[in-house]
Amino acid sequence: MPDNWDKDVYPEPPRRTPAPSPQTSLPNPITYLSKAFDLLVDRPVTLVRDFIDRQHAKNRFYYYHRQFRRVPDITECTEKDVLCMYEAEMQWQRDYKVDQEIVNIIQERMKACQQREGDSYQQNCAQELEQFTQVSKAYQDRYHDLGAHYSARKCLAKQKQRMLKERKAAKEAAAA
Repeated sequence: MPDNWDKDVYPEPPRRTPAPSPQTSLPNPITYLSKAFDLLVDRPVTLVRDFIDRQHAKNRFYYYHRQFRRVPDITECTEKDVLCMYEAEMQWQRDYKVDQEIVNIIQERMKACQQREGDSYQQNCAQELEQFTQVSKAYQDRYHDLGAHYSARKCLAKQKQRMLKERKAAKEAAAA
């Protein structure tokens, strides 16, 4: 502060600020409430949580690495075995999703090759094109025209019809 300041307008600040006295005649209720909360709520919850964490640490479950065991095909199920049919249906649905992803991956590889090679993709991406045609043909043979309510039974019936047509065509070719 400058030496010539107006003491009426700006009084001089005190040289030492007095510290508040921590001792009072009454105890602080916040201290007791925080201790009661710690003993009644926080510690039991923490103990239960630690116990649960230890139990989970013993047997870790990684949901994204789940591997299903292969179950029998629907052709191997007996007529009245509902559980076997259900398991076969779920296995077929998993196989269907896997086949969809395989087609998508092969298609992405082909598109990436086409993008990379430009106009000469038919010449330089012949292997990817051939692989895509094979995979898409196999996918179409197996899953095409199943309809919205697809199932393992419909797929099996379609496969049976296809096999009968192939057998009939082979007999006609042998007879001709």
